[in-house]
Parts: sequence; C-alpha cells; structure tokens
Amino acid sequence: MKKLLLPSIVALTLAACGTTEPAPETPAVEDSSRSTTTVPTVTASSRNASNIDPLDRAGNSVYFDYDSYVIRSEARSLIDAHAKRLAHEPGRKVTIQGNADERGSREYNLALGQKRAEAVRRALRLLGARDTQIEAVSLGEEHPACTEASESCYAQNRRGDFVYLGR
Repeated sequence: MKKLLLPSIVALTLAACGTTEPAPETPAVEDSSRSTTTVPTVTASSRNASNIDPLDRAGNSVYFDYDSYVIRSEARSLIDAHAKRLAHEPGRKVTIQGNADERGSREYNLALGQKRAEAVRRALRLLGARDTQIEAVSLGEEHPACTEASESCYAQNRRGDFVYLGR
C-alpha cells in the first residue's frame, strides 16, 4: 500500500506545486486555448550515445508558457529523473537557472526567472532531493538560447536550466 500511496501523494503535490503563488494575471493551470509552440529538442543520435548521461539525452531544461511559472505536465518526467539522481547522489549539487524571453522589463523578467527556478526547486524537493543540493537563481533575459524575435525563439528562452556543479 505504501508503494501506491507515495506516487499518489507526489502526483497531487506536483499538481498543486504551481498553484501556490500565482502571479497577477497569470493563470495557475495550463490553458489549452493558448497557442503552443514546439521547442526543438536535441537528440543524442548525432553523438556517441554510450558516453552520454541519460539525463543529457532527456534534456536539461524545463520550458514554461508565456508569462507563467507553472510547470507543464510534459516536464514532470524530466524533473522526476533529476530528483532521482539527486536523491541517489546526496553529494551532488545543482543550480536551477530561471530564464525569461526579452518581453517585459528587466526587473519583471528577473522576478519571473526566479519564480520559474523556485518552481522547479520545489518540485525537486517534493520528489526527494535535499534542499542543500539545490540552488535557484534567475538570469532573467540575459542569457537567451535564441536571439531571433519570433514566438518559437521566445519559447526557447522561457526555461529553467539544470546546471550540475562539478560537471
């Protein structure tokens, strides 16, 4: 029974995680009426897959909707994988770098980036990572993954990146 109860609690907690501190004018749940932009992913097929950490193949970024810090459902398996790594390697540390696209003021984007990093940090902690292993910082709009002025580029910049120390 314990094996069934724990996943249920984790799933419910993750579902509630993004709704604890909604920002003004930011919906606390995913809005299916919004247009979604596919963010390109890098595959390991072009590299020697045997030398690549499974999490590197899965990705090291959690993407967010415009003006939101609610974790999307498709990111939960990635966060779970990182949480398991941290739980099994207590000496390992990670920094979550929250990022925003260039729209909005510099101050707003720094605050939004911090909320995104904190949302990922909370999810990791709920899934078994220790608080001492995780640092959440905001880079705001200062480190874009893409510099074009397009929606697909903006979508790549709305993210929280996992950066492991000592890699």
